[in-house]
Amino acid sequence: MNMSSDVKVDAYTVGSATNIKFHEGMVERETKEKLLKQKGVVLWFTGLSGSGKSTVACTLEHALAARGHMTVLLDGDNVRHGLNSNLGFTAEDREENIRRIGEVSKLFAESGILTLTSFISPYRADRQKVRARMADKDFLEVFMRIPIEICEERDPKGLYKAARAGKIKNFTGIDDPYEEPEKPEITLDAKDKDGNMASAEEMAGTIIEYLEKHGYLKA
Repeated sequence: MNMSSDVKVDAYTVGSATNIKFHEGMVERETKEKLLKQKGVVLWFTGLSGSGKSTVACTLEHALAARGHMTVLLDGDNVRHGLNSNLGFTAEDREENIRRIGEVSKLFAESGILTLTSFISPYRADRQKVRARMADKDFLEVFMRIPIEICEERDPKGLYKAARAGKIKNFTGIDDPYEEPEKPEITLDAKDKDGNMASAEEMAGTIIEYLEKHGYLKA
């Protein structure tokens, strides 16, 4: 679209897009949260492959639904079937993968939905960028602090075995780094205080306790 230089347009440029304008929703976030009887938030599960991110996130979603809460679960594998099907696993593609899902999860949280995201998201800077895009207390980092020895022993998809054999490149924890969160809101360990393996239900319970304590399950 060609326009003379002296014409003023109530729009602006974002990235490669021009002549766009952000439109505020007609229904305020607070109103939506009151309707849902909860506060929107992103629970960002991060950890190595095989750490149990998806299992715990799924268990948590069921537990929240049983309590009458509205949730959405965004899983790393599922998202790569659609929205991010054009991305691989290079550092650049991983960054874009997290950027996209961060923006999607932000939209859900701002609509009052308890948003669960399950992604390895290995780079600290990428996770921080997602956090920085959100309002205060809208981003809760859930660190699955499971040792690689346990993850590799589980190896539900056979990925560690393939990576060790050189059949998979850029595999997190083997030939690509995983940068642990420095100050996650929630940390889940493989074993409880008595040395017993913690179940997905126990881990989900820990998260629900945090959400209740900090007022996310009411509005």
